[in-house]
Amino acid sequence: MILVDHTRCAYCGNCVSVCPVGALELAETRLVVDQTCMDCGLCISACPMGALHAEPPPESWAGGPGLPLRPRYDVIVVGAGPGGAIAAREAARQGLSVLLLEKRQEIGSPVRCAEGIAHEQLIPFIAPEPHWISATVTSAEFTVVSDDGRTETTRGEGGLGYVLERRIFDRVLAEQAASAGAEVRVKTAATALLMDHGCVRGVQIRSPFGKAEIESLVVIGADGIESRVGAWAGLNTTLPPKDTMSCAQFLLAGIDIDPTCTCYYVGMHVAPGGYAWVFPKGEGRANVGLGVQADVAGRPALDYLVRFIESQPLLARGSPVTLITGGVPVAPQLSPMVADGLMLVGDAARQVDPLTGGGIANAMAAGQLAAEVAAECIAAGDVSATALRAYEMRWQASRGHKLARRYRLKERFAPSARTSHECMRVFMVAVGGK
Repeated sequence: MILVDHTRCAYCGNCVSVCPVGALELAETRLVVDQTCMDCGLCISACPMGALHAEPPPESWAGGPGLPLRPRYDVIVVGAGPGGAIAAREAARQGLSVLLLEKRQEIGSPVRCAEGIAHEQLIPFIAPEPHWISATVTSAEFTVVSDDGRTETTRGEGGLGYVLERRIFDRVLAEQAASAGAEVRVKTAATALLMDHGCVRGVQIRSPFGKAEIESLVVIGADGIESRVGAWAGLNTTLPPKDTMSCAQFLLAGIDIDPTCTCYYVGMHVAPGGYAWVFPKGEGRANVGLGVQADVAGRPALDYLVRFIESQPLLARGSPVTLITGGVPVAPQLSPMVADGLMLVGDAARQVDPLTGGGIANAMAAGQLAAEVAAECIAAGDVSATALRAYEMRWQASRGHKLARRYRLKERFAPSARTSHECMRVFMVAVGGK
């Protein structure tokens, strides 16, 4: 029976193509070998990653040297999304040695985002480029759907925003980090923290080339809503269901919508505790998705999404070419978001707008602040939690106080009251990036 090393497998399907009995199947991002396997070994020689074996490889097997890594860096960033990439870029620009780790084999994929951002939120970090912008947005529509199906729509004009192509955008940010001097590694997961008397001193990693321990002065955790880095350091990163949005999104093709307008739909029947969105991506395409509050929704987010699309004739004509699902933390910001030798940024630190679920710009701002504080603390020879708390204080003084206020506003309105005129006014301001 052929064995699969899922750490190395890149899900390319080459092994499936050579199997004479059809014993291998590529099931999404997992290779499955069934009992009809004859152990002929053809798949082993066809695998470009060396992920298939007739018997378990020795524990010491590392499949070759891989790209060389230093045993020690000033900063290790875990997660190569926008927050992690900006943190790595800015830390490298400060003259620090930086390692940026991404557990997936492709930065920016899978996309778990509606991909919208306001112009003024983007330009402090990177100038807009046409090749990673799918649509330029200048208006927004907000539709309140009552329980009996009646609708009331408000349209706003004059803003400027973008719907990104995150697969390209995220990679560009990582490339900028590399150009600044950071070392970037994909398909390389942090599996634990290195600890010394309760202080974070680096990470353990697992890659297609084996396992290793890499030391650092500071670790920046940018590993998303599922963050383990903070929990490994003893921070309480668990999300209560009431502060968790469960989301599903299709990329629909073959639809006729205004390519300059984003649309939002609010109503308990549409998306309990959350909202639905239609973000144009040009050429008759749009991100169509919704988020529901995990403790309020009686059905999975995908069920609500299908029902919403079926209720909109313009959308129902479209074909889904991509399905993504995920969660968004609409929670109070993590406190503390630092430990000895550690800082968290982005979704890992709950730095998301609790009203809209938007987090790209906040993650980039947090990554920049974390890099600045890391450089200062390393230069001073003090990376204790007390010293790194300067990051948390600066965050609160810049964006944190606004997010805390918006969380209080969210909590003021029960899910069933979020279609009120007062709540919608607050929501529309937040969507506008104000």
